[in-house]
Amino acid sequence: MRNHQKGLTTVEFAIVGAVLFMVLFGVLEFGRALYVANVMVEGTRRGARVAAVCRPGSGFIAQTAIFANAAGESRFVPGLTTAQHVVVSYLNQAGAPVANPLANMASISYVRVQIVGYQQTMMIPFVMSTLLMPEFAATLPAESLGFSPSNQAFDAC
Repeated sequence: MRNHQKGLTTVEFAIVGAVLFMVLFGVLEFGRALYVANVMVEGTRRGARVAAVCRPGSGFIAQTAIFANAAGESRFVPGLTTAQHVVVSYLNQAGAPVANPLANMASISYVRVQIVGYQQTMMIPFVMSTLLMPEFAATLPAESLGFSPSNQAFDAC
């Protein structure tokens, strides 16, 4: 009877092990997705804060929003770039976008920074899929927008 059961534990482990590793990597990937979501929430908040005090059109706003390096890529989220995923909007009192922010600075009441269109690859065995992250946005009241009344010029941001 013993000879007929040789290798049975190996087959059982292969079946149970595949499920175990799928669950283990699923938990790890879910944790990584939550980390990425938290980085993006914090990034939009930081970006909106910088946009409220920096001159409209400053590239520093998008770099701050995704914790970017000099190349415009995020240091914490692979594949997240300032050019593709960060949108900075200047809004009037009604919440509508201001067409030309530099020419119409007096009508800017709010700033909004959004991170849009990011897809995260989920590395779960037997389930190689991507997760489309939701849009992350933060809106704050505009403050100085980089203008310094003391020297009647824009501060560098």
